[in-house]
Amino acid sequence: MTKTNAIKLFEDKLVRSVWDDEKEEWFFSVFDVVEILTDSKDPKQYIKKMRMRDEELNFNWGTICTPLQMIGRDGKRREIQSADTKGILRIIQSIPSKKAEPFKLWLAQVGAERIEQMTDPELSIKQALLDYKRLGYSDKWINQRLKSIEIRKDLMDEWKAHNISEGVQYATLTDIIYRAWAGKTAKEYKEFKGLKKENLRDNMTNEELILNMLAELSATSITKAKNPQTLEENAKCAHEGGNVAAVARKELESKTGKKVVTPLNANIFLKGQLENKEKIAEIPDKKSNSDDNSPK
Repeated sequence: MTKTNAIKLFEDKLVRSVWDDEKEEWFFSVFDVVEILTDSKDPKQYIKKMRMRDEELNFNWGTICTPLQMIGRDGKRREIQSADTKGILRIIQSIPSKKAEPFKLWLAQVGAERIEQMTDPELSIKQALLDYKRLGYSDKWINQRLKSIEIRKDLMDEWKAHNISEGVQYATLTDIIYRAWAGKTAKEYKEFKGLKKENLRDNMTNEELILNMLAELSATSITKAKNPQTLEENAKCAHEGGNVAAVARKELESKTGKKVVTPLNANIFLKGQLENKEKIAEIPDKKSNSDDNSPK
C-alpha cells in the first residue's frame, strides 16, 4: 500500500512523491527533480542524454528507478519513473548544473565525515549530541538517548555472538521485545505515533525511552546468562527481556493512571517542551520583585 504526497523542493516548486509502506521509503519523481535542477525545457530528453553520458548510471537505471503510480501533469494517474533518496542522490551526481553543485558538495562532506567517524567512533557520538541539541531536545532526554544507543549496541553484539544475522533476524527479535513491553511491533508503534521514515526511539518520551532501555538491557543480560544458540532460543530471551519492562510499565501506569505508550512524537513532544519553557519565562521573579519594592 502506498500513500501519495507532494513535498516542496527549491523555490516553492513541487516534487511528486510516494510513500511505500512496505519498504518504508519515499520515492520521488525523477522527472521533477531533473526539471528543477537543470531548468530544462525537455527533462525527458535531458534524462536520455544524461544516461548516454553516464554508462554506469544507465547500466543500473533499472535498479535505481522504478515506475510508480503518481498524478501526472494532466491530473490523471500514470506510471512515473521514481527513485528513493539514495537513487535520487546518485542521479544528481550526474547532473552538471550549478543547482546540483550544493548537493554534490554536501555528499562529499558527508562522505568525508563518515570516514572520520568510522576511524574515531567518538566523533559519531559528538555529532549525535550536536544534532539532537539542534533539533531542540532537552539535555536530560539526550543523555538517555545516547545511553540507549550504547545499550542497543551491547544487545546487537550479544545477538551476533549467538548466531543471529543482521537484517531480518535483528528486526524479528526487536519486534518481539517491543511487543512484549509495549504491546506493538516496531511498525505498529511507528504508525501509532504517526511516523514514517523517522527513527522510533527519537520519537519516544522519556518514559518510553527508559522502559525500552530496560527491555533491551534485560534481554542482553538474559541472553548472556542463557547462552542461546538458535533464533528460537534468542527469541525466548528477547521476550523475557521485554516482559521485565512490561512489569515496570504496568506498575508505573497503575501509580500514575496514565498510559506510557502514547501517540506523542518528536514534533508534538518538542513543541510541548518549548511551550513549557515559555511559560516558565513568563513567571515573574518574586524575589526580584520583593527586592525592588523593599524600602531603600
